[in-house]
Amino acid sequence: MKKQFLMFAVAAMAAQTMSAQTLAESKFTDNWYVGINGGANFKTTHTSMFRNLNPSAGLRIGRNITPVFGVAAEGQAYFDNKGSAYETGTFLKGINVSVLGTTNFSNLFGGYTGEPRVFEVVGVYGIGWGHAFSTESNKLPRENVMTTKLGVDFTFNLGESKAWQIYLEPNITYGMNMDGNKTHFNSNNSALGLLLGVNYKFGNSNGTHNFALAELRDQAEIDALNGRINELRSDVDARDNEIAAGRRTISDLENRLRNSERPVIVEETTTTNVNVLQPSVIFRQGKSTIDAAQYASISMIATYMKNHPESKILIKGYASPEGNMEFNQRLSEARATAVKNALVKRYGVKADRLTTQGMGATDKMFDELDFNRVVVFIDTTK
Repeated sequence: MKKQFLMFAVAAMAAQTMSAQTLAESKFTDNWYVGINGGANFKTTHTSMFRNLNPSAGLRIGRNITPVFGVAAEGQAYFDNKGSAYETGTFLKGINVSVLGTTNFSNLFGGYTGEPRVFEVVGVYGIGWGHAFSTESNKLPRENVMTTKLGVDFTFNLGESKAWQIYLEPNITYGMNMDGNKTHFNSNNSALGLLLGVNYKFGNSNGTHNFALAELRDQAEIDALNGRINELRSDVDARDNEIAAGRRTISDLENRLRNSERPVIVEETTTTNVNVLQPSVIFRQGKSTIDAAQYASISMIATYMKNHPESKILIKGYASPEGNMEFNQRLSEARATAVKNALVKRYGVKADRLTTQGMGATDKMFDELDFNRVVVFIDTTK
């Protein structure tokens, strides 16, 4: 019997673990309820049921830890003493305070669908302390006993939000040590009962009065998000490399300016050289970022280098004459470096086949001033 019970408990916990993975996170203050109940009970053996009914009333406070398992504390008061083994001589026959566990069999075997079913079957079980009242003239042989309660709640969840719960509970309560120090289940020391109760489930942090299912994303959406994350990481790496290259250029220019006694004379090269390739890359004023439309020219250079594997390219960057000389020199070098990085990272050209040179400001490359913000390509093997 013990092995069967253990196997049932393990199976129940495993089933709940699988279903709990889809639940939204709950706080400790969530899923509490309070309720009242009333009913009648009678001694299990050696008594007539209908002639010896004893009324009872109780209070129950509990919390559903998961859609399957929960805990509760319950207090019951018993009146009259018909059919008892001992006459108490008092109107209040006794009290019983229990700590109960609950198992929602409907959710255990049918799964939790996101809200309670209209009708559910819930098992209740636990241990407690019972006290029987007596008078000095009619002293009971044992007033305090350990108790065990077993029952089944046939529950109905009502209301639009399923916040109210009505249940009918047949149960049996054992006095475990009424025969002395021996603790055991004895039907002669038990009472059958029937309770009718109502519970109210308090509101939760998820906006409902019950457990809520987590909003899960499908695998296609997860893959798309991961792909977007990888794209953003690549963009960040490219930006970091551009920034690092710009900082190196700035540092080099600062060193050249500190060590130079006179300003650097900018060499001006015209596009009439026979080894200057036709494609060029034009930049916006003051920018070293490559516009999307300019990648067509860079792609042509990459194709040229693929078709001419022996070729080596000098990338010359220029700036238009606006601004001071130092800034334009740095800008022209940054533009050449940006184009080189694009050829290496986007088109797979080997870096040792590419060299860069910042030519500073010029207005001699093209008659149109805006066209002088340019990068040109020279095949140095010709």
